[in-house]
Amino acid sequence: MAKYEKLVPRFIEYVKKETRSDENSTTVPSTPTQVEFAKDIAKELKKIGLENVRISAKDGYVFATLPANIKNKDVKKLGFIAHMDTADFNAKDVSPQLQKNYDGESVIKLDKAGTLTLDPKNFPNLKKYKGHDLITTDGSTLLGADDKAGVAEIITAVEYLVNHSEIKHGEIEVGIGPDEEIGTGADHFDVAGFGADIAYTVDGGPLGELEYETFNAAAAKIKVIGKNVHPATAKNVMINALQLAIDFHNQLPQDEVPEKTEGRQGFFHLLQLDGTVDEAQMAYIIRDHDRAKFEARKELFKEIINKMNAQFSEPRLILDLNDQYYNMREVIEKDMTVVELAKLAMNNLDITPVIYPVRGGTDGSKISFMGLPTPNLFAGGENMHSRFEYVSVQVMEKATDVILEIIKLTSEQNS
Repeated sequence: MAKYEKLVPRFIEYVKKETRSDENSTTVPSTPTQVEFAKDIAKELKKIGLENVRISAKDGYVFATLPANIKNKDVKKLGFIAHMDTADFNAKDVSPQLQKNYDGESVIKLDKAGTLTLDPKNFPNLKKYKGHDLITTDGSTLLGADDKAGVAEIITAVEYLVNHSEIKHGEIEVGIGPDEEIGTGADHFDVAGFGADIAYTVDGGPLGELEYETFNAAAAKIKVIGKNVHPATAKNVMINALQLAIDFHNQLPQDEVPEKTEGRQGFFHLLQLDGTVDEAQMAYIIRDHDRAKFEARKELFKEIINKMNAQFSEPRLILDLNDQYYNMREVIEKDMTVVELAKLAMNNLDITPVIYPVRGGTDGSKISFMGLPTPNLFAGGENMHSRFEYVSVQVMEKATDVILEIIKLTSEQNS
């Protein structure tokens, strides 16, 4: 019998529930499906036996507490956080498939016709999973391991502690939140209400990932106002909004884009360009690990727009620029205790910590700047946000092991 017999069934149940977030929504959570999922999670946590289970009206999080079973008040209160929403890819009617004892070489057919596959030639990471049981999609949707694997692992870990009272632990706080994929999930996170001294998001990828350095991030929207007249009489009159959009984009460094950068190299990423001669809209994300370079990237946007607007009698390019999150290393490197604890837990379990600068962010990026140091632990997902997403059952089990080992170490170090 598996150590965590409910882990996989729990994960399968979660991913079958559609919880995609919506960046155009003004509600918190951004979608009603997340509201319903939160209610389901709250019921489950109460059934398991956690206390103070509540859904926060402020931030949409499901919060719950597993009380300490040791008397020492000096034991740090640990928090574990995951997100319930999925990314901007088809997430309806997810149909997970289980590939048992994968041989590390075969092509895995996703759809019945075999036109969509996981092929080690295209996805070489598959070779690392020889002997693993893999959960994949059927090719028509994403899987949702980002981050329902993390949700399942956290809840499975606290349930294990409830069922094994002989394991001594301090107070454990659980937070399952919405809207991480649209960058707003932690905007209103209630650090004081959560109550943890240190915390971890369980939202990473393959085995061993331990992340405490993320991008600094901003989102930019540009409205381009043109003037449309008949092309036959357009000379010196027409202002083509689409052409202005192209002219703006061409003034950005052409090699500083996601497809040409890696590691700590930042980028400008054009996400969307829509419009007509009369009006166009552009959407960008701006990323850099270095704060000074990040600020310089934002300034470049402003300089180009100011220069272009100076050619006209009235502004034609209107910029809406907002910071999304910052590199949490700025906070965590002041006290690396939370990182060292996770490294020790992994080493104790013969898992090699894989630490590198993340080319992205987590809710922990914002939460760390709110005063709660929150690095990110692996949850197991591969090829996230796509129809080729998959997760190893064995890696999910190891992620659950790490959560429990961190809890064990915390109680031992402070008792």
